[in-house]
Amino acid sequence: MDTFEKLLAKWQPTALSLFRFITGLLVLQYGVAKIFKIPVLPYFANPPPLIMTAGAIELVLGALLLVGLFTQIVAFVLAGQMAFAYFIGHMFKAGIGAPVWHPLFNAGTPAILFCFACLYLSTAGGGPYSVDAMMRGKR
Repeated sequence: MDTFEKLLAKWQPTALSLFRFITGLLVLQYGVAKIFKIPVLPYFANPPPLIMTAGAIELVLGALLLVGLFTQIVAFVLAGQMAFAYFIGHMFKAGIGAPVWHPLFNAGTPAILFCFACLYLSTAGGGPYSVDAMMRGKR
């Protein structure tokens, strides 16, 4: 088992960069859908100002996360936005007026996953394949 753990440990920095890249790409796609309507989705067709603001944040910070620029602060802000999205946007989504905490009933699973993925990235950084690493001279 020790050999397997050593093999995995060797790839840990690369996996961190890949994790950051994919997380940024997924956040960015929500921003693009909300702001530019690409792809056309019915629930983003005529969004209220709060959703448009979230889209602008996701567009800009998702792109920064994608390339790994200012990764830790960007990820921290995105983690807060996703927590806000869950508690404001998803908890009352069921239409019954009372809060619905369970993410299977309020479609909040992506917000929770993004929140904790970004919280991890805010502590771990962007990895070796990031603009941050290039600016520090580590890549």
